[in-house]
Amino acid sequence: MKFSAIILALTFGAAAAFAPATRSARSSVRVNAEPTGGLNGWVPDENAFAWGLPGSLDPVPEFDPAGFAEGCTLNEMKRYREAEVTHGRVAMLSVIGFLVAESFHPLFGGEIIGPAIDHLTEVRKIQPEFFELLAVTIGVVETSRAQNGWVPPAEVEGKQFLNDDYYPGDINFDPLGLKPEDPAEFAEMQTKELQHGRLAMLASMGFIAQELTDHLGIVEHFQ
Repeated sequence: MKFSAIILALTFGAAAAFAPATRSARSSVRVNAEPTGGLNGWVPDENAFAWGLPGSLDPVPEFDPAGFAEGCTLNEMKRYREAEVTHGRVAMLSVIGFLVAESFHPLFGGEIIGPAIDHLTEVRKIQPEFFELLAVTIGVVETSRAQNGWVPPAEVEGKQFLNDDYYPGDINFDPLGLKPEDPAEFAEMQTKELQHGRLAMLASMGFIAQELTDHLGIVEHFQ
């Protein structure tokens, strides 16, 4: 795998994600003229692709080669989107983590160097309890997210795991105040986030495969 190919993918993908939404992308998302609170103006439409959720845009609109969106219920589609948004956000953080962790080493006495895929192993040698602390932190964050949008386990009926008034991915975390109040603007920003997340998932898999192949840090390929 050539690292230059990954860089090209990141460049063109990021440029496309920041481009204004096309007419077909806008028309595939049905929103109310006024904000509707918890669903951010989104009106579920059974006849629209993915129940009218944002994320479909040119040059490959309604891209679903595996057919996950065909015939799925509203609750299933919301769970699919919840999973996609969450994985995309984790992937974006991981891509940044790869590049930053391999470039700067201020923690643990600067002893954590080399490919990022080995960093956790190296950290445990210096700070054995680090993994347990990390697991607890992730557990607290995930519990908070679950309480925000998920139905309590004892109250689940069938496959309805998400609350009716929960918009997939909207966990009420917006410290910089970037969330638009206008439904159409929110749908456009959601599409951009999805595009960046999708690109990051591909990039992070490429990073991992590259480091497993030659055991060199991603940043080392620049040098």
